[in-house]
Amino acid sequence: MLRRLYDWTMSLAATRHAEKALFGVSFVESSIFPIPPDALLIPMVLARRESWIRLALICTVGSVLGAFMGYAIGMFLFETIGQPILAFYGKADSFQELSAWYNSSSWGGWAIFGAAITPFPYKVVTIFSGTTGFNLLAFTVISVIGRGFRFFLVAFLLYRFGDPIRVFIEKYLNLLFILFVLLLVGGLYAVKFVF
Repeated sequence: MLRRLYDWTMSLAATRHAEKALFGVSFVESSIFPIPPDALLIPMVLARRESWIRLALICTVGSVLGAFMGYAIGMFLFETIGQPILAFYGKADSFQELSAWYNSSSWGGWAIFGAAITPFPYKVVTIFSGTTGFNLLAFTVISVIGRGFRFFLVAFLLYRFGDPIRVFIEKYLNLLFILFVLLLVGGLYAVKFVF
């Protein structure tokens, strides 16, 4: 089923409504859809390399707006569904501790940023951020920076290098973003604790 969904998403890139589809997939991927918008962004940029900035912007805006839907899902459905389940299992206190840690430390922001730039399902942190009541302004800023970085980087590399970079990106995307996050976190750790 997931393969058919992926193929359907890829087929949208060839339609005259491709930009609307890119926006729509980017929007719903941030809250419920399992296929990342890169599946549409990559073939669209390869087909229209001169439009890479426009396509990356559409993808970023759609994704950030969709993140608000994920945030709302977490905020409004937790009370009716999540809270009673946690109470039934006697874990309401555990969730409160996790929420306090996520919101009071910088780790919540790093979790949002990490999910925004890596293949980790972004919807998980958008929903969780709404559930815990993570600061909405910080959530927005981090989402714009993270999603913008990811989609503009992919689109620029495709614009600059074309089809060979597509093969490289598809093969090593997960590894490249994980390495980037590890280097970034390692660098910040070094700055904070070494110097």
